[in-house]
Amino acid sequence: MANEQITFDKLPQAVGYLTEQIEQIRQMVAALQPQASSDKHRLIEIDEACKITRKAKPTIYTLARKGLIPAYKRGKKLYFYEDELLQWIESGRKQMQAISLQEQAAEIVYGAKRKPKGGYNF
Repeated sequence: MANEQITFDKLPQAVGYLTEQIEQIRQMVAALQPQASSDKHRLIEIDEACKITRKAKPTIYTLARKGLIPAYKRGKKLYFYEDELLQWIESGRKQMQAISLQEQAAEIVYGAKRKPKGGYNF
């Protein structure tokens, strides 16, 4: 039907053929397009990030400035991906780095309180 001359009598068949071809093209294009990985991977602004994390705006700004929360800055605005925020919340606190015994001892000594001078008289 691709190379045949279309007459008025063959018009319904030609339209049917074209409809089938269009449907096949739609299926091929749909197969080539990347599928959405997650509905949660959407760009949000700071107001919605505050609602998701249940933190105040200044806290979010501070966390973003320190690089502790996944954020993207474009111009003067901060943007977040919802799924990244949820993953950040689930991950909890940062993992402590393994430190040597000498470093642990130094932290204990540094944190220990000094005895007051003069002592106690009982």
